Amino acid sequence: MIARLRSLAARWTILVPALAAVLLVLTWGRDLPGLVVGLATVVLAGAVLAAVHHAEVVAHRVGEPFGSLVLAVAVTVIEVALIVTLMLDGGDKSATLARDTVFAAVMITCNGIMGLSLLVGSLRHGTAVFNSEGTGAALATVATLATLSLVLPTFTTSQPGPEFSSVQLTFAAISSLILYGLFVATQTVRHRDYFLPLTRQGEVISGEEHAEAPSNRTALISLGMLGLALVGVVGLAKGVSPTIESGVDRAGLHHAVVGVIIALLVLLPETIAAVRAARRDRVQTSMNLALGSAMASIGLTIPAVALASLWLSGPLVLGLGSTHMVLLALTVVVSALTVVPGRATPLQGGVHLVLFAAYLELAINP
Repeated sequence: MIARLRSLAARWTILVPALAAVLLVLTWGRDLPGLVVGLATVVLAGAVLAAVHHAEVVAHRVGEPFGSLVLAVAVTVIEVALIVTLMLDGGDKSATLARDTVFAAVMITCNGIMGLSLLVGSLRHGTAVFNSEGTGAALATVATLATLSLVLPTFTTSQPGPEFSSVQLTFAAISSLILYGLFVATQTVRHRDYFLPLTRQGEVISGEEHAEAPSNRTALISLGMLGLALVGVVGLAKGVSPTIESGVDRAGLHHAVVGVIIALLVLLPETIAAVRAARRDRVQTSMNLALGSAMASIGLTIPAVALASLWLSGPLVLGLGSTHMVLLALTVVVSALTVVPGRATPLQGGVHLVLFAAYLELAINP
């Protein structure tokens, strides 16, 4: 019996995603009582940990930067599906859902994940070392995508309000796809070495000698379990969101807080993976995860909502308000100053985390 229990515990990374999928099927589209919400939250947390495990297995097999790209794209594709699903549900609050979710993802990745990774890496190893060429290219792409998609709609005049006209939205969607495609080609083909971890002497680490890579069969199983776990994470997050919404309303908080909470849940796998990489002195992997997730969130979400707007009856508000534009501008400037030297101390990590805390505080008290 003890041996069977140990074997069961060893397979938890396979059992938990399956349990999350079953629970998702049983609860989808239903009003959940408090006990079921509690159970869903526990399973959701387990699915997050399982997703991180399987992402690391896949990353170890394919190597960097493909590994971090797999997790970033997988999470973002399902996040986009969640956004479009919620927008199709209708309601007045869905008009700003895409904007709020994308901006939350940018703040979480560029300040929360990046700041935490830099802080952990520098505290553990003295300084956090990364490749400024690859990280700088990723940051420039994120800044361009965010400005084109979230800032310009506030100043255009073809459409009343902070919205794009149909032609402008089409241009933003196509531009987002082109920029994201160019970055993926640069990261994985043309200049792959710019996105690989560095040693303390600045030499590229092309492989990991301390552990044998998993087999193709193991990597494929982990890839399937990663997808299943992420579906469970996002689906259960959607299931518990009505409870979160009612709690936010009872607390008298701004509705945008709901989007922040859901984005935090969805991006939790990447956060854990990035911090683990920073602890192993692989801060470049952490930066790939953070900026790659921000880029994928914008580059895939904007085209998806542009396509969905063809059959959505309500408006699609993408333009940020003045407060959020200031936060975005400050984030871009601080991130550029962090990236240029190619190494960071706990100070840089602390600055990014303070910016993230400011975003959270303003989301609660706008």
